[in-house]
Amino acid sequence: MSVWDDLVGQEPVIAQLSSAAAGPGTAGEQGTSGGMAHAWLFTGPPGAGRTAAARAFAAALQCSETPRGCGYCPSCHQVLQGTHADLEVVRPAGLSYGVKETRELVLRASSSPSGGRWQIVLFEDAERATEQAANALLKAIEEPPPRTVWLLCTPAPDDLLVTIRSRCRLVTLRTPPVGAVADVLVQRDGVDRETADVVARAAQGHISRARRLATDPQARARRAEVLAIPRRLTSVGPAVMAAEALVKAAEAEAKVQTEELNESETSALRQALGESAKGRMPRGTAGALKELEDRQKSRATRVKRDALDRALLDLASYYRDVLTLQLGAGSGLVNAELGPELRTAAAGGRPEGTLRRLDAIMECRERLEANVNPLLAVEALTLALRTG
Repeated sequence: MSVWDDLVGQEPVIAQLSSAAAGPGTAGEQGTSGGMAHAWLFTGPPGAGRTAAARAFAAALQCSETPRGCGYCPSCHQVLQGTHADLEVVRPAGLSYGVKETRELVLRASSSPSGGRWQIVLFEDAERATEQAANALLKAIEEPPPRTVWLLCTPAPDDLLVTIRSRCRLVTLRTPPVGAVADVLVQRDGVDRETADVVARAAQGHISRARRLATDPQARARRAEVLAIPRRLTSVGPAVMAAEALVKAAEAEAKVQTEELNESETSALRQALGESAKGRMPRGTAGALKELEDRQKSRATRVKRDALDRALLDLASYYRDVLTLQLGAGSGLVNAELGPELRTAAAGGRPEGTLRRLDAIMECRERLEANVNPLLAVEALTLALRTG
């Protein structure tokens, strides 16, 4: 057992981080590529394990055993559970992370460790920082306290300011091999081999997505509905109805994920602000409640967008398989269980049309990222998929 056990197919990354954690105990000594640095940038495609790698590295840095990263000492356990006093995990709840929160974060990060070796800030989805927030973060990374380490996670290096990237040690994760993901599901989650192989291909290396598909029948059902869209696009009417169903499914999924959390957050805040036994709130608390409500709305929008994006990637995998068959490529099919349907679709079209459909899916993703109305964006997509 070690802190690196959850990193699937990332042997070069494990070697890099293990070497750094075992090195000299100062973040200022970063003259060599294998040494320690005060700022690290973890990049890689969705599902590669950026956050898992950063958290494992944080545990190794705080580990009190040799070699560092044992996985069983109190420090390792606390970091992996997110309860270590000298680890702050930043997980933006909404669409962006503002300058006010960043300045408060920088102030907290400047304190000395209370008991561990380092004061560590693990910033998930750092690309959500606004421009002003990124500038505030840059100042902290340029002149860090000697015992503070920043761990930033983004899909690609270009997602951050070049001035921030240049001051970070880069850690690049790759998409885990499908076979490795399936092995993890079988060995650690008790999933049968056939199901593990199917969901590992469907998730395309996204470990948490594969685990969810393997253990959640509703997630598998939602994916099956998405993959059924191409054969439902017989005319304009069904295309519009398919778009509406897709958006409503994303909304329902987002509601399930956020409703319970919203309720607990609101209840906790009302109690902290002095709610009476009759449910009345003291004067002057309306602003705090409104601020929480705004954050929750922003989070709900992000969760809905993420759900739609997952559906679009599943849809893209369908047309990727069709294109693979049309071109006679040797790579395996993501949706091998739909083999007969995919072969029929491939025989009934041309690669040019399939490429246009894939381009339409990517364009829809870009529109959603630009805050275009989801229903309008998806309707335009389904109509484009119908015509090719």
